[in-house]
Amino acid sequence: MTSLPALAQDKFRFFRNMPKEEISSLLEFCTHQRAESGETLWKEGDEDNQVAFILKGRLGIKKMTEFSDRYIIVGTYGPGSVVGELCLLTDNVRSVSAEAITDVELLFLSNDRFEALIQTNPTLGLKLLKGLFKMTSKRLSKSYERIASIF
Repeated sequence: MTSLPALAQDKFRFFRNMPKEEISSLLEFCTHQRAESGETLWKEGDEDNQVAFILKGRLGIKKMTEFSDRYIIVGTYGPGSVVGELCLLTDNVRSVSAEAITDVELLFLSNDRFEALIQTNPTLGLKLLKGLFKMTSKRLSKSYERIASIF
């Protein structure tokens, strides 16, 4: 069985150049969870503020429409993806829901634990923050391209 630090390093691009000791330090601030296919991890409007790193499986991210109990899938994400980062960085309520499409294995990092990481190891916290911003920036750029392609 692959160790959690090795799995994280293998799946996440911004962990690849980090020494295993730094990854192990980061993992001390994370919780490791599994969810079964069909399980809802969070709902739109929830007040939790944690980011999820997908180690295994697939998640569907969906947004409620103006019609009661109707959702549109806005993205599907697999191993190596990060979801929920906006709540970690902004303290806003969830703007989307997340549901396991398959059985998933995840690492969660809450805002409180992220702040503790920054207090304990500012350099590592900055590396993580830069990685999250790069990933979010790429997603936003792709969203702009998709919107532009409609017109």
